[in-house]
Amino acid sequence: MDNGEESAPELRTLQQKVEYMVEETFPGQKISGRVFADLVRERGGSLSHSYFSNILAGKVTQPSEDILKALGLGFGVDWRFFKEESEVVDDVVAGLRFLAKRRTGEISGLAGRGLADDGLPPELLQFALSLLEDSKNRPGAPADGEGSGSATDGPSAQ
Repeated sequence: MDNGEESAPELRTLQQKVEYMVEETFPGQKISGRVFADLVRERGGSLSHSYFSNILAGKVTQPSEDILKALGLGFGVDWRFFKEESEVVDDVVAGLRFLAKRRTGEISGLAGRGLADDGLPPELLQFALSLLEDSKNRPGAPADGEGSGSATDGPSAQ
């Protein structure tokens, strides 16, 4: 059954994802590891040209989170695109558990632990504030000062 749309390529491995991003980001161009490493550096990251070449050759399959973030900077995409599917699924499950606990009232406040020196990322802070605002506006929500639980039993950052 062909509906005229191209089928999405299989993007399971890091090598497949990086090759796909090279094709999409730099169509028709041959991008060397050195050019890509320079681009990452210009955007505030760090990635050696040889490491990038090893990723493209399939020699690197389990890079650090810092490498994934460097790839994200270089391609201008969210670095989590490069994570293994199972890791992304774990993140989504943890988020869904958090939302379920908030909806059932098990979590009514937020407490930050283990934050970096610069605190919560702006997107996460905005999301957390919107959840709290949303829960305040629900019918039957406790008035300020009532039900002052915390999110200490929620998912922990890893």
